[in-house]
Amino acid sequence: MIHGSLLLVDDDQQVLESMAEWLRDQGLTVDTSSGYADALERLRQKSYAMLLVDVRLQDGDGFDLLEQVRRNYPESHVVLMTGYGDADAAVEALRAGAADYLTKPLIDDELLMCIERAFAQRQVIEENTQLRKQLDKHNAMDNIIGQDPRMLKVFDMVESVADTRATVLVTGESGTGKSMIARAIHRHSDRSAKPFVEVACGSLPENLLESELFGHVAGAFTGATGDKVGKFMQANGGTIFLDEIGTASPAMQVKLLRVLQELEFEQVGGSKTFKVDVRVILATNEDLAEAVSKGTFRQDLYYRVNVINIELPSLRQRQSDIPLLALSFLRELKEDTNRPVNGFSEEALAALEAYPWPGNIRELQNVVERAVLLGKGDVISIGDLPRDIVGGPSISLPRVGNKTLKEALEEPERQIILDVLESNSWNRNATADSLGVNRTTLYKKMKRLGLEDGKYASR
Repeated sequence: MIHGSLLLVDDDQQVLESMAEWLRDQGLTVDTSSGYADALERLRQKSYAMLLVDVRLQDGDGFDLLEQVRRNYPESHVVLMTGYGDADAAVEALRAGAADYLTKPLIDDELLMCIERAFAQRQVIEENTQLRKQLDKHNAMDNIIGQDPRMLKVFDMVESVADTRATVLVTGESGTGKSMIARAIHRHSDRSAKPFVEVACGSLPENLLESELFGHVAGAFTGATGDKVGKFMQANGGTIFLDEIGTASPAMQVKLLRVLQELEFEQVGGSKTFKVDVRVILATNEDLAEAVSKGTFRQDLYYRVNVINIELPSLRQRQSDIPLLALSFLRELKEDTNRPVNGFSEEALAALEAYPWPGNIRELQNVVERAVLLGKGDVISIGDLPRDIVGGPSISLPRVGNKTLKEALEEPERQIILDVLESNSWNRNATADSLGVNRTTLYKKMKRLGLEDGKYASR
C-alpha cells in the first residue's frame, strides 16, 4: 500500500473517476480535477505530494501546469501522462522538471512503480532539506557555547527573531561575542544563503565610514578614482551588521536613521537613490539610553535601532560556562598546534572560574592560548596561567593545612631551584641546564617563586 496525497488531472471524466477509484484502493488520498484552471485552484487550497496530469486538457496544457507547479509549489512532484507519447515528448517533459512521463493506456504495475519512485524521491528531498536545516542550525550555534540560563535565554531569542525583518540591537561588554550572535541570527534566518556583511564603525573616520557604508562615485573626493559599491549594496538580500554603532557621529546618525527607515541612500558624491533589501543588526558596548540623555546619540535613532534588544551577559555573570569555554578553546588550539595538552588541573580551573574576566571571552581565549603554547605538561596547571589570574584574592583554592595547595607545592619547588642555583654559584644558564629546562622557563619560575632578586644568594 502507498500512502500520500495525489491530485489527478484529466478532462476525460470516465478515465478520471475510474483511475481515482483504483488509486484510492492502493492507499492513496486522491482529489480529482478536470482541467488546468481547476487544478490551480485546488493547489492554492491544499498541498499535494504528487500530481498525475494529462498533457492535453481542454482549458490548457499539462506542460503549462507543470511549469506553474515547479515555480509556485516545488515540494510537489508532477508525473505527465499522454495517449500520444513519443521519445522527444518524454525528453522534453523530464527536462521541464517532470518526475516521469507515462503513455496511455497505463499499465497498473508501471503506474505503481512510477508513483512509488516519485514518493521515494520526495522523501529523500524532504530528509535532505531537514538535515540541511539541522546542520545550519548547528553551525549557527556551534561556536557559541553556554549552558548558563542567561545564555539559553539568548539562544531562544536568536531563534525567535531570526526569521523576522525587525532590526536587532545586540548589547554587552567588549569581548562577549556580539559578532557571533549576529552571525547566528543570520544563519538561522531565511536570508542565510545571502551575504552577511560586517562593518566595524568605530575603526573608521566619518568620511571613510560613509563611503564604506554607501559607496562613492568617481571624483567624489581626492583619491576616488572610480566608483565604489558600499556595504549596504553588498549586503542586498542578506544581512548587514554594524558594530560599535555608539561611535557614529551626529551627521552619520542622521544618514543611518534614513537608511534604516526607508532602506534608501545615495553614494557619496552621487545623486542616484539606491533601494536595498537588507536585515540590519547593530551592536554596541555603550549605554545608548545614557548617550541619549547626554545628547550624544539621537533619540529617534535609538528608538529605531532598539526594536529588539539582545543583551549578552559578561563572562563573570555566567561563571558556570567558564570551564566549557576553556575546554573548547583548548580543543581548538590542540588541533591547530598539535600540542599534547589534554585538559586543566582542578586548581587551574578554580583560578579561571574565580577571575573576573574584564576582557570576557576574548581574554579567556587568549589566556588559554598562552597556556597551551608556553606550558610544558600534558595538563595546564596553575603555574601555566598569568600571575594576575592566579594571584587574585577572590580565588578559593584547595588547602593543605593552613596553606593553599598552590603554596604547599611552591615551597619544595623553590627549595630545589634554590639548591641548584647555589651549587652553580647563581649562574642561571648552568642552573637551567642542570634542571633540564630552558632559560626562559627558569627565569619565569624564579620570578614566580620570589627568587629573581637574589635575596637568597648570601644564605
